[in-house]
Amino acid sequence: MKLASYVHRGRRSFGIVTEAGLVDVPSSWPDGPGSLLEALEGGGAMMERLAELAPRSETLIPHAEIKLLAPIPSPPKLIGLAVNYSQHGREVDRGGDMPEDPKGTTTPRPFLMPATTVANPGDEIPWPSYSRQIDYEIELAVVMGSRAKCVSPQAAQHHIAGYTIANDISARSVTFAEGRAKRPKDEFFDWLHGKWADGFCPLGPYLVTPEEIGDAGNLEVELTVNGKTRQKSNTSQMIFNVFELVSFCSHVMTLVPGDVIATGTPAGVALATGEFLSPGDVITCRIEKIGELTNTLGSPPKSFYTPCRR
Repeated sequence: MKLASYVHRGRRSFGIVTEAGLVDVPSSWPDGPGSLLEALEGGGAMMERLAELAPRSETLIPHAEIKLLAPIPSPPKLIGLAVNYSQHGREVDRGGDMPEDPKGTTTPRPFLMPATTVANPGDEIPWPSYSRQIDYEIELAVVMGSRAKCVSPQAAQHHIAGYTIANDISARSVTFAEGRAKRPKDEFFDWLHGKWADGFCPLGPYLVTPEEIGDAGNLEVELTVNGKTRQKSNTSQMIFNVFELVSFCSHVMTLVPGDVIATGTPAGVALATGEFLSPGDVITCRIEKIGELTNTLGSPPKSFYTPCRR
């Protein structure tokens, strides 16, 4: 089952995606959930009833009449994973920070991003006031369907509502460094600040449930910029698979319905190639069985923020 959040004739809603159109859930189920997040919070029985709506519905909204939103426009938590593909780790660290057996000798590196980073399919990504170099990162994203606390990888699969695409846009340079006295951890915080800008994590186009995805550990992923392939890989190349990531994160924090976990990006980022994004660039992310997520980068500001300037 594919589920979407959208705007139709000025009204925000959500529905079930079919080839012929969308089944609007609130219209088909008046006393049911009003949003996809409410449906997830309702648990497995509510999701099962959702799956029964599509075959019975006689009214479909044409795809051309809707504006897609991020499946979960404001997730309770948005979690990123740093360096979860070995080749990406080696391309950005030149091998200096990537052991031979990362899965056997390291742990995942989750970090939090604010909900204001979420952008919708088709949105223009704002160029932040504090960076001159903007990068892209295609990622498979996990959407949680139920509360998970200290669960095993085997149990983690039963807590996942589905999957979507994330583009973890990154500010690779920050103007905070200009005129600043050096301190320990400055480089780490510069990197972390580069993940927090408004609109820097487009999500979509749909939430696709696990039975339709099948093996989340064997999906083709590709990112293009203006039609040119920049990243191309398979989720089988992850260091830690989605169940291991959910398990690890659930031991660090309680996961709740609607939480989104972006599972890391493969090799080919601009930080390694030097091909940073330019204003107006069209970035398209494709993941097998989920679809396409396309966004355009906006223009840089006329002046940049430099907090150390006197």
